Amino acid sequence: MRKIESQRAPECLMSSHGNPCFGYFDGPVTSLGLKQFHYLNEMDKPASALARYLNYKQFQFVNIVTPRFVIGVAIADIRYVGTAFCYLYDISKNTLTETTWLRPLGTGYQLTPSPMSGVARMGGRNASISFSIDGGVWRVSIATRSIRAEIALTPPVLSLPMAMCSPTGYSGWTYTQKHNGLKPAGELTINGEPQPLNKALAGYDFSAGYMRRETSWRWASINAHTHDGIVGLNLAAGVNETGCNENVFWINGERHLLGPVHFNFQRTTSAKGGRETQASWRIYSDNGQVELSFTPVNCRQEKMNLLLLKSNFRQYLGYYSGFIIDNFGNKHLLDDVLGLTEDHFARW
Repeated sequence: MRKIESQRAPECLMSSHGNPCFGYFDGPVTSLGLKQFHYLNEMDKPASALARYLNYKQFQFVNIVTPRFVIGVAIADIRYVGTAFCYLYDISKNTLTETTWLRPLGTGYQLTPSPMSGVARMGGRNASISFSIDGGVWRVSIATRSIRAEIALTPPVLSLPMAMCSPTGYSGWTYTQKHNGLKPAGELTINGEPQPLNKALAGYDFSAGYMRRETSWRWASINAHTHDGIVGLNLAAGVNETGCNENVFWINGERHLLGPVHFNFQRTTSAKGGRETQASWRIYSDNGQVELSFTPVNCRQEKMNLLLLKSNFRQYLGYYSGFIIDNFGNKHLLDDVLGLTEDHFARW
């Protein structure tokens, strides 16, 4: 398999000339260098202060998987509004409950622009979520009606995240950092019942930058125990597609950067037994390194159609089967492995 090379992560994403450093990194950058970024408009003039503020977008997501439950937590800042959700999926009952937040114009929430340190939070007296990053290690706090959590996400020894930056649109850029197959440690209580974390796994997503005004992506994610050990997977098509992509496979903490993949699926649903169902997805690469099917069983979805903003968001929970070939030529089989996919359109 063709090896994709990565470079040492710069301290600051921006060069001394205010240009972003593109490519794959062997760890997080400390600063995105937002103030140093030499941002130009479509006519090659310096962007206004308002454009610099409004055109920067950021979101963070954490997925925690236990033998009984799946938890998804996200905070997004799209400047006009801040949004967040926290859902709880009961695997055996196939039920999903959630708490959501919406805050206007930068009020009542915060996100950190550093992938190495800082705090992101949203919520109020009755329910709240927060991510705290210290030295690149993520800690998650959740306080909702059904979930209480204080959890640190610990990577295996010497395991590298997927960290990269790619050009976006005419003069923008997107920095993405993700790490799956992490081991949660701490306390998790669901519906008043303490949950053991010895078999739990987790992953995080930090994405930020000057993204396209109108964009979309497809995404796949796995945190699972298999016969080969602990598997983490992140596959995507959409935002990061100019010269490099964010596709990566972890096996027992070892990172394997992958080439581009295709997502074949139908957005239309059919009725079955009084419920809407969706056909299986096929996710594959042209070089034969990835060949997966995904069968959805539940979905967290949200649609927003406003004057300036549009969002059509669907995150599916379901089961993967197929195989992934790592960069040493080893074939890893998946058989009904629980994971996520996502289909998202945004105008922001």
